[in-house]
Amino acid sequence: MIYQKSSKHSPQEVEQSLREAAQRHKFGVLHVLDLKKTLHDKGIDLANEVRIYDVCNPLAASQALHQDMATATVLPCRIAVYSNAGGSTIATVKPTDLFAATGLRHADTLAQDVERELLAIIDEAAA
Repeated sequence: MIYQKSSKHSPQEVEQSLREAAQRHKFGVLHVLDLKKTLHDKGIDLANEVRIYDVCNPLAASQALHQDMATATVLPCRIAVYSNAGGSTIATVKPTDLFAATGLRHADTLAQDVERELLAIIDEAAA
């Protein structure tokens, strides 16, 4: 269900690679949530860097929403990047598993296409 890759690069270095890979695959980075900073602002310290990237392929999202507006519950796709002793881990929940878990089976082929691109983005960002 979770796809992850390790990278020898820091989360900051991975960010640039992730943005470039997303663009090559016709995805955009909509938002970045810096969980370490957010938790720190609430008085909770976290040792690891953790960023969540909301990414979206507008054409795929539009197609899925036209089929079933409930698809909005699983959009956009999320990629987590967090630090570890050797660099970073880049991870996501596979769209096909997410769709299956929520019962949104109308877009199986679309979810497979999005998943293929999303995993390629992660592989490229990890290199």
